[in-house]
Amino acid sequence: MADVPEKIIEGCKKGKGRYQEELYRLIAPRMYGLCLKYANDKDDAKDIMQDGFIKVFQKIDQYSSKGSFEGWVRRIMINTALEKYRNQVTIYSLDERMPLSDEGVHSTVVEDLTAEDLLSLIHKLTPKYRMVFNLYAIEGYNHKEIAEMLGISEGTSKSNLSRARVILQEKVKELYSITKDASLDEGYKK
Repeated sequence: MADVPEKIIEGCKKGKGRYQEELYRLIAPRMYGLCLKYANDKDDAKDIMQDGFIKVFQKIDQYSSKGSFEGWVRRIMINTALEKYRNQVTIYSLDERMPLSDEGVHSTVVEDLTAEDLLSLIHKLTPKYRMVFNLYAIEGYNHKEIAEMLGISEGTSKSNLSRARVILQEKVKELYSITKDASLDEGYKK
């Protein structure tokens, strides 16, 4: 993944549409993939990305050429997604009465999962769990940073991550049992 050429960044800083269009074509596919992780559906992801690019073009003068430009854009996209959901989704602390499973998922099941399966399962999490899970497990933020970004406590971030992991484990088990049962049924039909 090559970073954006300086010529394009400078053209965008001058407000030249040709360079803005070039920048968009260059990084939009990766930014769309990122936005999909935080969105409810494809249309939502497109809206987040569009709003994010508007902010990129408005704030491009603030980019100081230190570090990756694409990383800077990525952060804007994540913040745009978080901003969109901050008012729509209230992130509550995990209800202590909810049982937490400490059973792991069998390692061969995990090996059978494709990246597409895993992303599909993550996407099925509720927004409050998906946000924390994505920020922690995929983006690499720590609980303190997540708490600051979402306006929640570190404890809430930790509990939402814990619950997201339990839900994902349960979904993987369900997926595996369906696959396992289906393959057994087919074996009897032959």
